[in-house]
Amino acid sequence: MASIYEIIEKARKSGKVEKGTNEVTKAIERGTAKMVAYATDVEPKEIVQHIPLLCKEKNIPCEEADSKEKLGIAAGIGVPTSSVAVIDFGDGKTERTTERTERVGRMPRERFARTGRTRERR
Repeated sequence: MASIYEIIEKARKSGKVEKGTNEVTKAIERGTAKMVAYATDVEPKEIVQHIPLLCKEKNIPCEEADSKEKLGIAAGIGVPTSSVAVIDFGDGKTERTTERTERVGRMPRERFARTGRTRERR
């Protein structure tokens, strides 16, 4: 299986990626993100803690990356980045990304009448 860094690097070369928490958040909210990765070594954690919640809400696969430095290199920038969204996989579409996307699409959901938001059943 390809690592999250390899998938992002292939998508950067032949598809399209958005870099940085603000751009990633916009891509999730607009529904253009196909997959999202965020770094777990970001300080303070509040910078990226909303990303997995938004991804669940929008049924977008979300992966944790262990290093913001590696994430920045994979995204093609010379500085660390806290999160990356893949907009178009290009040639980076692999069995792993297909499997993740299909699994997220099959997740059971329940609707909350008051908020209109969805959440995974336990």
